[in-house]
Amino acid sequence: MITPTTTTTAAATVRPLAVPGATLHFQTQGSGPVLLLSQSGEGDADRTVDLVPLLADAFTVVTYDRRGLSRSTLDSPTQPVTMADHADDVARLLAEVTDEPALMAGFSMGAAIGLQAAVRHPGLLSILIAHEPVMPGLLPEAERAEHAGELTAIQTAYAAGGLAAALPAITAHLGIDAAHDATEENLTPQPLTPRRQANFRFFIETEFTALTTDPAGTAEPVRAAALAGTRIIAATGRTTRPTVHTHRCARALAARLGTETVEFPGGHNGNTAFPRATAQLLKKLLLAR
Repeated sequence: MITPTTTTTAAATVRPLAVPGATLHFQTQGSGPVLLLSQSGEGDADRTVDLVPLLADAFTVVTYDRRGLSRSTLDSPTQPVTMADHADDVARLLAEVTDEPALMAGFSMGAAIGLQAAVRHPGLLSILIAHEPVMPGLLPEAERAEHAGELTAIQTAYAAGGLAAALPAITAHLGIDAAHDATEENLTPQPLTPRRQANFRFFIETEFTALTTDPAGTAEPVRAAALAGTRIIAATGRTTRPTVHTHRCARALAARLGTETVEFPGGHNGNTAFPRATAQLLKKLLLAR
């Protein structure tokens, strides 16, 4: 149960935020321009535990649990969660920590949320780095159906055999090979705890549906958001196969914006596998603005 208090540790300030339909858990660390990190998959505020300290010397880094994950509780757990809910949560969260346009780096699901936030709230973000967004609507019609079909197939696998059946489908969908993909050394372990397992369930059962049924998740409103003042940087992982749909989404986004993709270290989860190299590149991109 989250109590309405603020706690400060040596590493971060932890706060709850009441929003319509939920209470969000969020953390801030560091000083400087506000940079919101929006996580991938089942990831909560702690997913980028190795990355945040490397950015806190240059930014006020904000991380949070999406509504329905970990410590961000829903008022009505059976109520569907939409991409609009997630985008509005970002706007409310940023309003708590700054009255200026913020910086945001979104990864996978977090990138899709960032793009929706830029669409729904013009002027909210000055720069958005969208790393391999899970966003079928960015793709041409045939590829869009393939991408959405993969997500639906993962839901079917989860319903039939739980996480043991769904995880192989997820890693194949994202081009991840955890047994062989390279990483930096001395990373904080991310075991598959009961909390992560519950987050996976919410991600697959609820948020996949939000992604595949999102009426605003197309390229045209995203381009309008860019024209309205948000600089959107489409990013890919250096080792993600070009056939992976999230890689295609990033390329399609860049093409729609008339820009080139920026290559980040590692693959789809490069921000957790290569936090030091990711921090260096984020600083280069965001501080050079």
